[in-house]
Amino acid sequence: MSLTELFCKIDDFCNIYENELKRKLIESGEKRRNRETQLAMSEMITIVVLFHQTGYRNFKNFYINYVCVYLRKEFPELISYNRFVALTPSILLFLCAYLIANRGMPTGISYVDSTPIAVCHNIRISRNKVFAGLAARGKSSVGWFYGFKLHLIVNEKGELLSFFVTPGNINDRKPLVKMAKGLTGKLFGDRGYISQALFSQLLEQGLQLITTIKKNMKNKLLPMFDKILLRKRYIIETINDQLKNISQIEHSRHRSVMNFMVNLTAGLVAYIHQPKKPAIKFYNDSSIGEMLIC
Repeated sequence: MSLTELFCKIDDFCNIYENELKRKLIESGEKRRNRETQLAMSEMITIVVLFHQTGYRNFKNFYINYVCVYLRKEFPELISYNRFVALTPSILLFLCAYLIANRGMPTGISYVDSTPIAVCHNIRISRNKVFAGLAARGKSSVGWFYGFKLHLIVNEKGELLSFFVTPGNINDRKPLVKMAKGLTGKLFGDRGYISQALFSQLLEQGLQLITTIKKNMKNKLLPMFDKILLRKRYIIETINDQLKNISQIEHSRHRSVMNFMVNLTAGLVAYIHQPKKPAIKFYNDSSIGEMLIC
C-alpha cells in the first residue's frame, strides 16, 4: 500500500469516527478550547504507522532524518519532533478504533498465542519508573523479562482477529475467554492453554480449543485435518516475530505509558496493511476429491 493510499484510508476513517464521537460524547458543561493542531490527526496516525512499515528502529531518527527531509511535500505543515511526541497520546483512541474496524473476518479456523513485550533490560528493572505498577516480571520460553504480554488471535489467512495486553505475570489462559468472544469453530494453541475448565467454557460459546499435549499426558486421537492444522501453529509465531523485528513494537526507550500503547497499536495497524501475510494455503485435488493443505 502506497503512502497516499494509506493516508486516504486513515483520513476517511478519522472524518467519520470524529463526527460520530462528537455526536455521542456527553458534555460536561465546561468551556473548552477546541483548537485544531497544525498537523491533522490523520497525518499523525499515518506517520506513526509508516514508521513501522519502513524498517527504522528509532522513531526520532525516522522523523527527523526521513519525514522532515523527504516527506515535506506530503506533509507541508510538519511540526517539531518534540511537539509531535507531546501530541502523540491524543491519537491513541483513533488508532485503537481504526485497528478494531480493520480486523480480519472469522473463518472458523483461528490460532492463539502470546509474546512477551519487555520494556527494559533485566538489570535495569529496579530503576524503571515509567511502568511502575503496570508492568510485571514474567517468564517466557526464552527466560525472564519485565514488561507486558501481547495476546493475539489470528485466522489461517494471517489476519488479526483479536488482541489483548496484560502485565507479564498474567497466565495466558486468563484473557482468552474475553478475546475469543464471538468466535466459533476451532482454536489452536500451544500447551500453555491446556485447561479442562477453559475448554468447557469455550465450547459453550461454540469454539473448540485444540492444543498440543505435555509429555506426561495421555495422547488423544484427533482427526487428521485438525492434526495438520495444529502443526501449522507456526503462523502466529511468525506474526509475533514480524511484529517485533519488522514493526518494532518492542524497545526499551519508552518514557510514557501512552506512547508505549501508541507504538504497540501502530505496529499492529502496520501489520494489518501488510500486503503479504503468513497464511495456510488450501487447494482441492480433483484426482482424490479432497482438500489439501500446503
